[in-house]
Amino acid sequence: MFTLSRRQFVVEAPVVLGGAALSTACSTHDAAEGYEALAASTWRAEVQTGVEGAALMRELVRCATLAPSSHNTQCWRFEVGDKAITIQPDRARRCPAVDPDDHHLFVSLGCATENLVQAARAHGLLAAPSFDATREHVHVALTPAAAQASPLFEAIASRQCTRGDYDGVPLARDELALLQAAGSSDRVRLWLATDRPAMERALEYIVQGNTAQLADPAFVSELKSWIRFNPSDAVRTRDGLFSLTTGNPSIPTWLGERAFGWFFTAQGENDKIARQLRSSAGLAVFVGAVADKAHWVDVGRAYERFALQATALGIRNAFLNQPLEVAAVRSLFAAALGLPGQRPDLVVRFGRGPTMPRSLRRPVDAVMV
Repeated sequence: MFTLSRRQFVVEAPVVLGGAALSTACSTHDAAEGYEALAASTWRAEVQTGVEGAALMRELVRCATLAPSSHNTQCWRFEVGDKAITIQPDRARRCPAVDPDDHHLFVSLGCATENLVQAARAHGLLAAPSFDATREHVHVALTPAAAQASPLFEAIASRQCTRGDYDGVPLARDELALLQAAGSSDRVRLWLATDRPAMERALEYIVQGNTAQLADPAFVSELKSWIRFNPSDAVRTRDGLFSLTTGNPSIPTWLGERAFGWFFTAQGENDKIARQLRSSAGLAVFVGAVADKAHWVDVGRAYERFALQATALGIRNAFLNQPLEVAAVRSLFAAALGLPGQRPDLVVRFGRGPTMPRSLRRPVDAVMV
């Protein structure tokens, strides 16, 4: 995500814009209030008592949509049956520049699947997901079970990709063990690094990937198209990357689109990445047993369990996937991890830090088939 500090914007924007007034740079009070109210109503995940049938299915879908997705594209569609929910890719929301083979898209489906699994159990249903390779969707069969609201379900409403600085304090051994268990399975390996030399080695590849991406006009254009520069834009689309969620100022769309090219630089982004990684307690790398769509869904489920467990412990996390999104860098990064010929799927930093403003989600009707 781009770096444009409030100080940079206030000091430098009048110069590069020829003295244009910045009074419109702040979103209106009404727009900000509207955003806050919508964010508050979006991020809730309490057990709904007395809800059944179609209403219960809609509630499970709503909980599933609180999962993360690449650029917050919310690239999923849900089809509700009598005893099952099918999660399908929404290819109209794919990101071909950053994700040409739909890797992140299917990881996102896995994240939504795990939220659905946790929400179903909390509401008295056992969810059994399976991947249909022919139709390329996730089929989640639902059968009655004893209701159990786990700490992971309770964390759904608080989980976020926290794109800010952390406090740099190491985690306790038992906390790392819980994260390791949550993010691992027989189909997904989780590699945790907490020693500074290993994190610095990883940083070299993260910077290489980031530099390559920012030299690609298609990547920059695609990223820019998903940025929401102010509360009005965020509320209108209810998707994408709202600037406040990354610590950037809220500014008018026309100004953000012009300023983006001036302030979004490889050097600025690399400096921010280095600072944020060095403020983290550790780095997590998820690796599926096989590089195919079924395993990418599994990786998404493993990551979401990791993220929910981290949230339950008061630990933040955010993606640093740049070395995986550039094929030439990905192979070097894999070799450095001792995984030659394999494909690492996700890179995630973690640690304790403050919360950031919430991203939004589209209404349930918008994601139903």
